[in-house]
Amino acid sequence: MKALVAYFSASGVTGKMAEKLAGAIGADLFEIRPETPYTQADLNWQDSKSRSSVEMNDRNCRPAISERVADMAAYDVVFVGFPVWWYREPSIIDTFMEAYDFTGKTVVPFATSGTSQIGDSGKNMQSLAPGAKVEAGKRFPTGASAEELKKWAEQWL
Repeated sequence: MKALVAYFSASGVTGKMAEKLAGAIGADLFEIRPETPYTQADLNWQDSKSRSSVEMNDRNCRPAISERVADMAAYDVVFVGFPVWWYREPSIIDTFMEAYDFTGKTVVPFATSGTSQIGDSGKNMQSLAPGAKVEAGKRFPTGASAEELKKWAEQWL
């Protein structure tokens, strides 16, 4: 069973958790990087005209990703990490889900957030990858330990 931990991290919090998870389960790691990096102003959720607000208000928005996973076919399980934006996955995760054929794979969302839950992210991601089995996923607090992440992830490995 070969696993990939793919993640988008706006502030570095999700990136640290993804690294911890990949290390704990012996998975490959891939950062989902936007073609145009987000600035602090872009991430200001209180500004309705900020890039993140505009993207999240348009469910068809698909921000471009700068690179691709070299061999997605090699993976059986793909953990997809992201910060919770507007009670769901960021639009760039939708871009990622539509960029590959996940048929026959298990996709497991994981999220970071101070208080917001993961919401319908798993359902949303399932609709973008109909051939995959997309789990409901889980939100972790920023201080989640490698052992906690490993114990959670092992059910799919």
